[in-house]
Amino acid sequence: MTDRESRLDDDRDRYADRGEAPLAGYAALAAAYATGAAVFTAAARRRGVRVPDRVPPWDVTLLGVATFKASRLLTRDKVTSFLRAPFTRREEEGPGSEVMDAPRGRGLRRAVGELISCPFCTAAWVAGGLVCSYVAVPRATRLVCAGLGAVTVADGLQYAWSTTQEAGEG
Repeated sequence: MTDRESRLDDDRDRYADRGEAPLAGYAALAAAYATGAAVFTAAARRRGVRVPDRVPPWDVTLLGVATFKASRLLTRDKVTSFLRAPFTRREEEGPGSEVMDAPRGRGLRRAVGELISCPFCTAAWVAGGLVCSYVAVPRATRLVCAGLGAVTVADGLQYAWSTTQEAGEG
């Protein structure tokens, strides 16, 4: 067997059911995301909701900050660990009230665990939900996003204050 053939076998094993990547679980999650988008689109069209012609840069920023904070809350906050517990296990404590969880199980359970323990992965889902909400009820969505933005600013100030305090003690 050549080195190239060996690498190809290794790649196939990684994507096999017995390997690390739960492809069927990923496919189910992708199908759920696409189905949610399709259901929203059909419902919005039926209700006569119009998609905005443009999204102002301020709203993109607000949606981005809210997506960041909501995905961190869902994937890293101690208080939301009950949501992750069926799909993850605690790895370690992080800074502030954050924790690091790792996916567990096989198949769909592992795929969900990977999704909800990764702020980058969860951000796509959160952004999708916020964008749908922005189309349907923009004023309410801006208010929710402003609240999440305020928490993000407060977190930054808390970390800055803690750093200042620690520097003063050292």
